[in-house]
Amino acid sequence: MIRFENVGLRYGLGPEILRDLSFRIDGQSFQFLTGPSGAGKTSLLRMLFLSLKPTRGLISMFDYDTASLSKDDRASLRRRIGIVFQDFRLLDHLTTYENVALPLRVLGKDEASYRAEVAELLHWVGLGERLSALPPLLSGGEKQRAAIARAVIARPQLLLADEPTGNVDPNLGQRLLRLFVELNKSGTSVVIATHDIALMDEYDARRLVLHDGRLHVYD
Repeated sequence: MIRFENVGLRYGLGPEILRDLSFRIDGQSFQFLTGPSGAGKTSLLRMLFLSLKPTRGLISMFDYDTASLSKDDRASLRRRIGIVFQDFRLLDHLTTYENVALPLRVLGKDEASYRAEVAELLHWVGLGERLSALPPLLSGGEKQRAAIARAVIARPQLLLADEPTGNVDPNLGQRLLRLFVELNKSGTSVVIATHDIALMDEYDARRLVLHDGRLHVYD
């Protein structure tokens, strides 16, 4: 599904913060992305989401060379990717329900076909009483859960999550991880960025470890 070959990244004229990244992410795979703070995990996720271009190297996604994609083609590929950002990026003028349903609206689906599914997912993540609430009225943990629900509702081919359990209690964190596992079983490739070693130790999953700008893969 995804292939990086000798990818490097620098910001401006500074030194490369990521260098010589070469790895693959297969379809229907599950992996953790980890490393110390400042290692470049978020930058790597942004390249996987096609919102950041590498300084050098080849990135192939869904059989496309991303360097040759037009703006419209990049946007089209992004619709096949779900992402949970650390800053959530919910739209403040939309309700919790409307934020979560947004990917389905973008795909042109009729609301009648997904209304019950969106409501069920929000109940499952503990937001069943907050469907009509606007994001400014949600707590950090509630925003996190809404962002996760939005990322998974359209059953993307690839799910990227940046510290998805960072603002919730351990029990809810485990429940959210189970949601990712079930999504993976249904065919979605999952990449979860985290520094929580104890959480990773509970799952027999591949680890992508960033250290000193390089990536080490442990299957």
